[in-house]
Amino acid sequence: MRTAGRQARTARRLGWVCWLQLIVSLHAGSLTVATYNVENYGPADRMTEEGYRPAYPKPEREKQALRKVLRALNADVLVLQEMGNQAHLEELRRDLKAGGLDYFHHALALAADTDRHVAILSKLPLKSVRTHADLEFAYFGGREKVKRGLLEATVAVEGGDITIFGVHLKSRFTDRPDDPQSALRRAGEATAVRDRMLQRFPRPAESRFILLGDCNDAKPNRPIVALQRRGKTEIAVLLPGADSRGETWSHHYQREDSYSRVDHVLVSPGLRAAVRGGAATIYDGPGVAEASDHRPVIVVIETGTLGTKPER
Repeated sequence: MRTAGRQARTARRLGWVCWLQLIVSLHAGSLTVATYNVENYGPADRMTEEGYRPAYPKPEREKQALRKVLRALNADVLVLQEMGNQAHLEELRRDLKAGGLDYFHHALALAADTDRHVAILSKLPLKSVRTHADLEFAYFGGREKVKRGLLEATVAVEGGDITIFGVHLKSRFTDRPDDPQSALRRAGEATAVRDRMLQRFPRPAESRFILLGDCNDAKPNRPIVALQRRGKTEIAVLLPGADSRGETWSHHYQREDSYSRVDHVLVSPGLRAAVRGGAATIYDGPGVAEASDHRPVIVVIETGTLGTKPER
């Protein structure tokens, strides 16, 4: 009986290995990863055709447009911001699957913000998933948490593993006149995220990871600069990106009718050479204007160029 049990366990392990190898082989050659702020996929205070409504669900026409965009992207891995609770994530997965896009693997980051979450959807098995909800930083003589935490997930691809960090830094809304647009708070969050990434990967030049998400800030500002290096250590490379017309904005602020680039993709120095075209792409296809006030940003990693050197 013991022998039979061991054989059964061995068979299950072999089955898992074969299945994982099959999944990797199906995605051999490249890995497409996208980040997308889906604009309050859950209850939120909204202006509707009937007027102002508190805690109102995302309108169905926006959800339909969002699904259209996601089907067009057909990314291997999706990092989402402003996702609601687990039930909302399951709803999106169910509706995407009904349209032929199945993200069997998924995770939702649970952190200090109980309304808006970072989430990940993946066609590939997630070898490991972790939410760093313990990140803190100094703020006006006290300590504050990184509001949405840091979501970390690892996938296996041709040539080894790639770790994906999903982030959503503090918005520009503030209740402190001494921190206009929450600039200091956002910089503190970015620094805490950067330090944790460096803890996880002390030698970025030899590592393979992607950090992507809504950073709520522009390229030259402190949060984005902090994510790229600490002292003389280069931690991540900020990828340029543009849409099919050469436009570089990823967010439309309707109240001011202004456009800015706040959604970013950064890769470790050890992964830079594998980025297709050396840049990200901002998607501007059908549905983006109706689905969200953000546009998705996509990076393609040429996994066939990675070799087999393990990460350290």
